[in-house]
Amino acid sequence: MTTPILRSAELRRIEQAHGADKSPLMERAGAAAAELAMRLQHGLAGVPLIFAGPGNNGGDALVVARLLKQHGLKPVVVFSGEADKLPIDAHVAFAAWRNAGGAIHETVPGGEYGLVIDGLFGIGLTRAIDERYAEWIRRINDYGGPVLALDCPSGLDGDTGATRGATVRASHTITFIAMKPGLLTLDGPDHCGETSVADLGLENAVRDTASGCIVEPSLFADQLRPRPRNSHKGSYGSAGILGGASGMAGAALLAGRAALKLGAGRVYVGMLGRIAVDPLQPELMLRAAEGLFSLSTALAIGPGLGQSTTAGDLLLRAIESPLPLVVDADALNILAERPVIARRLTRRERPAILTPHPAEAARLLAITTEAVQGDRVANALELARCFNAHVVLKGCGSIIALADGRWFINTSGNPGLASAGAGDVLTGMMAALLAQGWSEDAAALCATHLHGCAADNLVNEGVGPIGLVASELIASARRELNRWISSGARSASGKDQAC
Repeated sequence: MTTPILRSAELRRIEQAHGADKSPLMERAGAAAAELAMRLQHGLAGVPLIFAGPGNNGGDALVVARLLKQHGLKPVVVFSGEADKLPIDAHVAFAAWRNAGGAIHETVPGGEYGLVIDGLFGIGLTRAIDERYAEWIRRINDYGGPVLALDCPSGLDGDTGATRGATVRASHTITFIAMKPGLLTLDGPDHCGETSVADLGLENAVRDTASGCIVEPSLFADQLRPRPRNSHKGSYGSAGILGGASGMAGAALLAGRAALKLGAGRVYVGMLGRIAVDPLQPELMLRAAEGLFSLSTALAIGPGLGQSTTAGDLLLRAIESPLPLVVDADALNILAERPVIARRLTRRERPAILTPHPAEAARLLAITTEAVQGDRVANALELARCFNAHVVLKGCGSIIALADGRWFINTSGNPGLASAGAGDVLTGMMAALLAQGWSEDAAALCATHLHGCAADNLVNEGVGPIGLVASELIASARRELNRWISSGARSASGKDQAC
């Protein structure tokens, strides 16, 4: 089973459909959060300090406060606003807290505090934080102990992961009903800490509604099969890497090495520049770029390609070939500059895989990089639609958008991947899987997840994230893929693996 992700419009539909259930959603959310809060508060000196905001997130916080009080704790609630203007459910929670003998403080009283709970805004924030609440957020962030955010750290956009001024940095986040994309991409992972989901009994409704989910090996488990003993190199295809213009040979060689060590039977590197052999990987077969089309069962074009006329001609030929195709780096920039070639891509019978970083995505969409990052999911889906392709929008929480409208967020990886050549390694990994007969969607999902796991495992071994270099990812990815296959996809999902 995969973990579904809901955007706000999908979430609102579920809330409207189930808002009149016998047990109110706010009570269920508060109960789930209170259970976690008691575990986090256990053993801490001081009492819980709860910040309640002017909307439904504040109502969740007030339910938590009431339940903690019932369990013998003495939470301090800070609320600044007009109770009569609270939404209906939050107003009921406010009244229940007061009826239980709970006090309301407009400022933080002196005292010793244990757990701090952020119930200011959650996913309901639609504008910049005003100074009164910004000051509270700064106080929360200055606190040295655990901070639990309800639904979403205040100041973080739950759909996009963008921050709106002052933003809570939580040690823990409990999100309600389903995971939200903003918790997983852009700035979200830096603000959420350890994240858990309380589905509030709506798991079936979520699965019927969600169009996105987290990348997990169960999505490509049917491909994780041991190789038969009766094998030969022809059984595992031939990956072709097109690129390596003068002065940029390293990018193509990194992609080729990754393709070789991820299991392609043969790897041909079609170099635009002049180089006879890779002295560190002599198994790579270096050829003139034009010769690869008849030799390969899958192609990747872009690493070190440059944007010459020859490069453009090779890209057009790659697009018009029937081979599985990965388009990366300079090949993406050529698509942005030459609409005629881009139109050919949209008419491919089988979707290519495009792997842009945010600046490349911006060029393809003719918008700014800031606009791409402003809604990574929406822009990845727009690229997939425009180019009839599978798109991996790289970055913190890479977005994989498929040509059929499905989308995924990858949660493996770390800042060690922010180094030159890491994208070339990813491209080679995808080419290897395609050469071995994987479908484009499975190859995009597996390679993206595996690439991040390789980096995570290196960090766990003491390599990086600072100073981790792209070539180190290759052997780590090979080890992880073989571990997945030998132990089965269920183990690879994270239950007993480092990733």
